[in-house]
Amino acid sequence: MQYRKDPLITGECYHVFTRSIAKYIIFNNDNDFTRIIETINLFHFSNFKSAYPSYKKLSFNTQNEILKNLQKENQKLVEIIAYCVMPTHIHLVLRQLEDNAISNFMSRILNGYSKYFNICHQRSGPLFEGRFKSVHIKDDEQLLHLTRYIHLNPVSAGLIDKPEDWQYSSYHEYLDDNVNKICDFNLILDFVPVKYEQFVNDQKSYQRELQIIKNLTIDV
Repeated sequence: MQYRKDPLITGECYHVFTRSIAKYIIFNNDNDFTRIIETINLFHFSNFKSAYPSYKKLSFNTQNEILKNLQKENQKLVEIIAYCVMPTHIHLVLRQLEDNAISNFMSRILNGYSKYFNICHQRSGPLFEGRFKSVHIKDDEQLLHLTRYIHLNPVSAGLIDKPEDWQYSSYHEYLDDNVNKICDFNLILDFVPVKYEQFVNDQKSYQRELQIIKNLTIDV
């Protein structure tokens, strides 16, 4: 087992990032994106013990009942504060709720998706680039700016023009109380949705310019 230089501390928040090998596109369509997001949601509950394929074989009503019970019991490995799934990588903001929880959570979702992807594409071997990376979030201001960076990631990459047009992030949860949520951010971040939307969009052009400069620098 590989040990981290800086152990992940229970009760603390982290920006967790993982990328595919050689920036290979691993989320190709709505089914792929939906699968990883559903997996993220299910596996952050510590009392969900089933394999995802077994869960998906159940009737729609049974799946909903299981999810409702998980939400009611509220036993979690991590709190999901924000997420964005991109074609080649995943951003997550997580708060660890018990020792080794983030590592266990990430191992389960990444191993499960790798098996699914390899079967679908008749390939074998690792899908993700080594161990996931993590950065400790030290205060609420850093956390707020990080959520904006993550929600603008698809815009910066040139995939869409507006962050609300990307279906595979938590941005909609931040703007609309009536959508189904998998994130827990209300007790950590205090904002009015319309002001958060302005906060994100105020940075949109600047973040895209930074991404262009970064890409040019890498190419050189």
